[in-house]
Amino acid sequence: MEEGTLDQRTERYSKIIKGSWCSQFRYGSNPWMARYVYGFLFLIASLMAWGIRDYGQIGLTVFKRLNGCEGGVNCMGTEGVLRVSLGCFLFYSAMFFSTIGTSKLYEAKESWHSGWWSVKLLLMIGFTVIPFLVPSKVIQIYGQISHFGAGVFLVIQLISIISFITWLNDCCQSEKYAERCHIQVMLLATTAYIICIFGIILMYIWYAPDSSCMLNIFFISWTFVLLQLMTSVSLHQKVNAGFLTPGFMGLYVVFLCWSAIRSEPPEEKCLIKSAAVKRKDWLTIISFVVGVLAMVIATFSTGIDSKCFQFRKKDTESEDDKVPYGFGFFHFVFATGAMYFAMLLIGWNAEHPMQRWTLDIGWTSTWVRIINEWLAVCLYIWMLLAPFIWKNRQPDDLV
Repeated sequence: MEEGTLDQRTERYSKIIKGSWCSQFRYGSNPWMARYVYGFLFLIASLMAWGIRDYGQIGLTVFKRLNGCEGGVNCMGTEGVLRVSLGCFLFYSAMFFSTIGTSKLYEAKESWHSGWWSVKLLLMIGFTVIPFLVPSKVIQIYGQISHFGAGVFLVIQLISIISFITWLNDCCQSEKYAERCHIQVMLLATTAYIICIFGIILMYIWYAPDSSCMLNIFFISWTFVLLQLMTSVSLHQKVNAGFLTPGFMGLYVVFLCWSAIRSEPPEEKCLIKSAAVKRKDWLTIISFVVGVLAMVIATFSTGIDSKCFQFRKKDTESEDDKVPYGFGFFHFVFATGAMYFAMLLIGWNAEHPMQRWTLDIGWTSTWVRIINEWLAVCLYIWMLLAPFIWKNRQPDDLV
């Protein structure tokens, strides 16, 4: 019976691997489909945390019955977000410890990761309810730990993004595509630099209208300096990474700078002129929805990108029974992502009040994004220079 079941799974997985993207959903539970289900559960948890933060008053009568809520007050707003985040973190942590080390498609851990959805749904509900029963002190401690967990998530995301950009550049510069894609690469790099320069100019116009906005002027000017620095290092004769990677990294860095300035409190005088035109209710709602979706997509894409964190590359890509992505790493990213969405919804500050339909607003959020920008540049430059640094040290180690 077990052999027959194993044969059926082998045949089913073979069809999925050789088939189209839609085949992931056509042949029942499998690790390819499972990642989308986990992403959907993460989205539901994020929306639930937002709903409790913005519309928690509706559920006040229900929260009053829970001991940990102390009359309902501690289960709304910031604490409500942290309680939902804690439940989501516990669920993905449990999945992390139960699936870590899975390497083959037909192991029992793989079956648990890819199936048993009714049990997991009950687990998710249970882990979501438990934080609403614990004292407020526990939630405050979790809120402090979440700062570190969210920082870990941002670092993982940075490495994943930079690895993708460098992989794309290496692919375009390979012998197979170098001549064929030369024009396309130049067009992409030129377009990236034009957008970067245009974005920097717009930020000067919108967010630095006069000389009193010294902090915004510093943020924008330093972003331009960092763009030049990345380009100079990339074009160095020993590195020779071309224009594509610094151009794409420039897009990411300019986006982080823009996000940081947009995270400044709305009463900030340098944002008043732009806020009067741009911060309409409908635009705030659209920005919030896009921000939540971007966060979920970033968590999902980072979670399935475990290969860029393998320090020793093993030539096992041809194995048909190898898992398509690291299950443990996938759930670890979602667990830290649960802390990250809590920080976004509370503005990285449990004492900071958040307005409805806002995401990541406050001075703490601004500085987190600015530091994230600077760290991204440092990681990128290190990834360019590290091979030459280690190569130069190697002879000394052999002596």
